Amino acid sequence: MNMMTPWDLNGWEFAALAFAALLVGFSKTAVSGANTVSLAIFAAVLPARASTGILLPILIAGDVLAVLTYRRHAHWPTLWRLFPAVAAGVVAGTLFLVWADDGIVRISIGVILLLMAGVTVWRRRTAAADREPDGVSTRAGRAKARSYGVLGGFTTMVANAGGPVMSMYLLSAGFRKLGFLGTSAFFFLIVNTSKLPFSAGLGLIDADSLLLDAALVLFVVPGALLGRWAVDRINQRLFERLVIAATVVGGVQLLVP
Repeated sequence: MNMMTPWDLNGWEFAALAFAALLVGFSKTAVSGANTVSLAIFAAVLPARASTGILLPILIAGDVLAVLTYRRHAHWPTLWRLFPAVAAGVVAGTLFLVWADDGIVRISIGVILLLMAGVTVWRRRTAAADREPDGVSTRAGRAKARSYGVLGGFTTMVANAGGPVMSMYLLSAGFRKLGFLGTSAFFFLIVNTSKLPFSAGLGLIDADSLLLDAALVLFVVPGALLGRWAVDRINQRLFERLVIAATVVGGVQLLVP
């Protein structure tokens, strides 16, 4: 697949992608789910399918920075419970990409994100405000992990849009801010890295896409630093509202032609 290089973009297009890369860094260390805006920018500037391959290494760079920042706060029982279901979702997403066009992909992911946001808002209103993460050893905890894991793997493979789905899972499970960020940091570093061979096999990553990534990845670092500065100034309730709002915005953007 013939990808774009930095020299194929005009100044405004490169500036938009640079801002999207900065927003990736911010989302990884502050408001997870906000990178759905980055996804929309990349899809608007670049061919939609190609944009997913170009964005993936930028997301991985943000994941590395997030792990370095929040590595002590990961909840590993939750991660181990999620990974098998996520693997199934990634395989399903790869098969979906073989035949689905951009329109079907956008509509499917947009609907899923809005449904997840609605379910999470309802659950947060009926749950106790201060509780530990849901026990993953219970039947309900296992069922929730499997369902969100498959959806997360599917959406992250087809559109790099797994962040909002997993954000909804972690919020619904009662994770506090730092546990949320630490768990999602390790989750996406592992999942996004595992997607590289699938994306390369589909022709979504090549030498040209990596050249553009090299020019854009520098903007991830200041975004991550800004997010780390901001997260200490955001209280838990505002944090949850920002995550849900970012998910809704991302879902709506995917549904708009």
